[in-house]
Amino acid sequence: MGLLDQIEYPTDLKKLDKPQLIQLADELREFIIDEVSANPGHFGASLGAVELTVALHYVYNTPYDRLIWDVGHQAYGHKILTGRKNRFHTNRKLGGISGFPNRSESEYDAFGVGHSSTSISAALGMAVSAQLRKEDDRHVIAVIGDGALTGGMAMEGLNNVGVQNANILVVLNDNDMAIDPNVGAFKEYLTDIATSRPYNKLKDEVWNMLGKFNRLGPTAQRLIQKVDNSIKSLLMKQSNFFEAINFRYFGPIDGHDVVHLVNVMNDLKDIPGPKLLHCITKKGKGFKQAELNAAEWHAPGKFDKNTGLKIKDDDGTPKPPKYQDVFGHTLLELARQNKEIVGITPAMPAGSSLNIMMKEMPDRCFDVGIAEQHAVTFSAGLAAEQKTPFCNIYSTFMQRAYDQIVHDVALQKLPVVFCLDRGGLVGEDGATHHGAFDLAYMRSVPNMIVSAPMNETELRNLMYTAQNYKEGPFSIRYPRGRGMLIDWKQPMNDLPIGQGRKVSDGEEVAIVSIGHPGNFVQQAINHLKSEKITPAHYDIRFLRPIDEDLLEEVFNNFQKIITVEDGTIIGGLGSAVIEYAAEHGHRAQIVRLGIPDKFIEHGKPAELYRMCGFDSEGIMKTVKEIVSA
Repeated sequence: MGLLDQIEYPTDLKKLDKPQLIQLADELREFIIDEVSANPGHFGASLGAVELTVALHYVYNTPYDRLIWDVGHQAYGHKILTGRKNRFHTNRKLGGISGFPNRSESEYDAFGVGHSSTSISAALGMAVSAQLRKEDDRHVIAVIGDGALTGGMAMEGLNNVGVQNANILVVLNDNDMAIDPNVGAFKEYLTDIATSRPYNKLKDEVWNMLGKFNRLGPTAQRLIQKVDNSIKSLLMKQSNFFEAINFRYFGPIDGHDVVHLVNVMNDLKDIPGPKLLHCITKKGKGFKQAELNAAEWHAPGKFDKNTGLKIKDDDGTPKPPKYQDVFGHTLLELARQNKEIVGITPAMPAGSSLNIMMKEMPDRCFDVGIAEQHAVTFSAGLAAEQKTPFCNIYSTFMQRAYDQIVHDVALQKLPVVFCLDRGGLVGEDGATHHGAFDLAYMRSVPNMIVSAPMNETELRNLMYTAQNYKEGPFSIRYPRGRGMLIDWKQPMNDLPIGQGRKVSDGEEVAIVSIGHPGNFVQQAINHLKSEKITPAHYDIRFLRPIDEDLLEEVFNNFQKIITVEDGTIIGGLGSAVIEYAAEHGHRAQIVRLGIPDKFIEHGKPAELYRMCGFDSEGIMKTVKEIVSA
């Protein structure tokens, strides 16, 4: 029996001797490789954090001590060591455990995460709460990667921690990676401090002193203070950012030496106030392919754990391109024709496919780091100087920049093109990543064009149209995954803004859809033909401005109407149609299909569409019910 077999909770972990932690870390890493190779999830980040995870749970009294994982990509080891090992095979599956820390799932998940750069702020809130309750023995630890540290919210949290003087430890998991390689001045700063020769010489001496801490008796505190002041003096000369904002900085140390990590963390437990432990790790540690290509192995899908070869579900038939790849190739095509076009992404060039244009035109593409607010206002500045920025942000992350959309872009009528990738239900990443709200939140903003293509050809046409629109911002949202095969040689067309289209004639029932779910409508209509039921289908295409002539046609010819969307039904297409009916005195039975007014769990997209009732089967069922009513 291996050591991991004996571990169900951290209380079991604490029974091991420190040298045994090395073997445990190896077994935990192999367990993650075994599980993720067969059941895809986030891979490289969790492999890189194995020793950190073991050390943290060995040293600290979790869950009484609060342990917060930023983003949560790196938290698989944490889940396995905190009572979920036997359920880990359900990770990211419908009804199974979440791929991210989730407060409703375990008391060991101190804070729910999924979006970047939140851990320090949350940890500060918990640390201040402990102070107010006089819980002087409670430790609060935030584990944040160097990628997440580029987010503005992380900087805001660090700034506030420095003046609160709360008992908080920030563990900086520095692997020089976010999902893609890190960018920015702060990344360069961390590299400099990690490779500084005079600093590291002093650091080694300091850790030797700290290693004697527990044996020094009553003189220990005076000695540590003296050493600490010496460090601070030297580091201030080197402009140490963390020391400058009132953190005690320790490191950098090897984040894969689990015994040394335990020794250091035990020493840090006795040092009050804000502390930052800088750990150097390797994303994908222990799996060669992941170490060599961390971006590709962030979430690789199924693979052979022995060979590292990806396992593809490919029957040989031609596959439609992914929407994000259509975006990437189309943007490059447009940029070749229009020298004013530039591309912007907050740390997702590969995921959004902006890397396609980036390879050919690096000077016209900008990865700004995990900084959605900055990405939007940076785009606004470009637009103010007559550039045509295509700002590509996942729908769920665009929520973080809502004030910038309103205040910096729409209010000034600046022509920024927002390309919202991953609109709708994204699948296994679950509630933190579903793009459920963008149709509703964009629709409420004055001066904003809100559109969604039904297929990849329509995406190309909307991008072509958006580059020529100079009256204000233009939002295009599209889902994760594939739609239809397209003819790349077919010229792009300028679409009339605010004009939808009739997809198919019909009787009794009109279905009004927006975006990709229009394909589910067509599938449902084709199946219903055998039952002699023929709904009409209208693709609204633009939610703002909405096609009032099309809606008049619908209301004048149909008393039974179904709206279909892959956004929240609160404030989206269904709401818009009901509002129009009320304002113009139309009476009709209107049934709305879309994402219900709740957070949707993780699962395969098809499972979630079915659960929400707007897949082809759900649409068929609703049509039959409304026809027979």
